[in-house]
Amino acid sequence: MNLTPGEGKVFTVTDCDAGTRVDIFLSRKAKTLSRAAIIRAIREGKVSIDGRVVKPSRRLKAGEAVFVMPLEVRPCELVPENIPIKILYEDPYMMVVNKPPGMVVHPGAGNSSGTLVNALLYHCRDLSGIGGVLRPGIVHRLDKDTSGVLVVAKTDEAHEGLAKQFRDRRVKKVYYALVYGDMEKDEGLVDLPIGRHPVKRRFMSVRISHGKEAITRWKVIERFGCCTLLSVETLTGRTHQIRVHLKAIGHPIVGDQVYGSRRKVVFYGDRVTQEHLLKMKRQALHASMISIVHPISKHTMDFVAPLPDDMGDLLVFLRMKKDSLSDVS
Repeated sequence: MNLTPGEGKVFTVTDCDAGTRVDIFLSRKAKTLSRAAIIRAIREGKVSIDGRVVKPSRRLKAGEAVFVMPLEVRPCELVPENIPIKILYEDPYMMVVNKPPGMVVHPGAGNSSGTLVNALLYHCRDLSGIGGVLRPGIVHRLDKDTSGVLVVAKTDEAHEGLAKQFRDRRVKKVYYALVYGDMEKDEGLVDLPIGRHPVKRRFMSVRISHGKEAITRWKVIERFGCCTLLSVETLTGRTHQIRVHLKAIGHPIVGDQVYGSRRKVVFYGDRVTQEHLLKMKRQALHASMISIVHPISKHTMDFVAPLPDDMGDLLVFLRMKKDSLSDVS
């Protein structure tokens, strides 16, 4: 039985459900509501058994009827902003956008406006609510200065379905990364745990004793001598994973202001090449492709985001430089 905001439903506890916490029971039965929405409904006194409001930890008995009152959708506190966004796909349940570099995904400390969420609130006129709040559902994120494909849920049911795919590692994500130096092999795997830097808490590191599993697969697409263009796939989803792993193997991403080093540019190419590399003011990392299963239709869908101008222009220069050197030789 499904439940959406504006509807009240009754769920009967079977023998198999007996002993289950009411919040877990509802997360299984009310398929179209997220766990956050269920917790909110319980805390607001909208879930009852025999007329008595229950707590999330309430254990159920066979034969009991769990009544869930209509969940009101609250307006989002964030301000919609008319910011242009590049939409790769959209339907009533989800949308896929090509996030530009320099845009923060979700408002936070120091970023109350100009974010992707602010833009989506203006664009989306058919949101049904995520967790009882009229807002888009961000199921995964990209760093501010990482560009590329990003999936957004428009309903609770879609949000739950997409989030579960990410949790279960069933989503394929492929990135393009331009790194310093010439890779020693054509492909490889980085399997190094990642955790918070012991001193610089905003940064991540592999040089810690208790990190979380992190696996990154990379493959060479194109070599330029001073740099290498890689196709990178993340098999786990840790913060700054690609940037940290590529630095760990001695090939930081071009333009990375945190995990790279502008001083090392002097080791790569001639002066003109160095000048072009220094023009890259953010990490040359682009989320190129994502493959997911549509949370409603269950069809597998692939989405590709074209490279932004800054990476594209740099690659054009590197190819021209490579061709000119080949002609000379």
